[in-house]
Amino acid sequence: MFLYETLIEISKQYQTYVGCHGFEHTERVIDTCIFLGKLLGANMDILIPAAILHDVGRGNENHAQHSANMSRKILNELNYPKVDEIIHAIEAHSFSSGKEAKTLESKILSDADKLDAMGAVGIYRAAQYGFEHKREMKEYLNHFHEKLLKLKDLFYTEEARELAEKRHDFMIKYLVQVDRELKGLS
Repeated sequence: MFLYETLIEISKQYQTYVGCHGFEHTERVIDTCIFLGKLLGANMDILIPAAILHDVGRGNENHAQHSANMSRKILNELNYPKVDEIIHAIEAHSFSSGKEAKTLESKILSDADKLDAMGAVGIYRAAQYGFEHKREMKEYLNHFHEKLLKLKDLFYTEEARELAEKRHDFMIKYLVQVDRELKGLS
């Protein structure tokens, strides 16, 4: 557990706390990984460090690869075991990385990261992203159709798919209500 605390402190150095990809996002991903990891019998010595470090390279074009490269250096300096397995999970976690998750731990991290982009929290994060990138309402709403509503079909584990269905339905209800309000209806 001590090493996890060390990794958390290191991760916080590379991320703002607030923001659509801030450390508060990382904390939720860690919690979801713990939940799914225990449920599915994952190796937590791989999964938790990967969750903690998965976004340390944010702000770079290919953040998943950049995070993996940074994480390899961090983990090697700490003499952490199973570095290759952790790095694979980080490389494969991103929606846009194009890398297939091949281990249970990488699948769980990918699922947890996508789950955080859905439902009420996903709506909050999409609004944050829109604000951070100075997007108009139309662009904000398009983000749901271009990415967020497609996520429910991209999960690796059945357990995450079940959670995603509920979050997907909530986003649909939200978008229906937004559309009504934009048309001047109640």
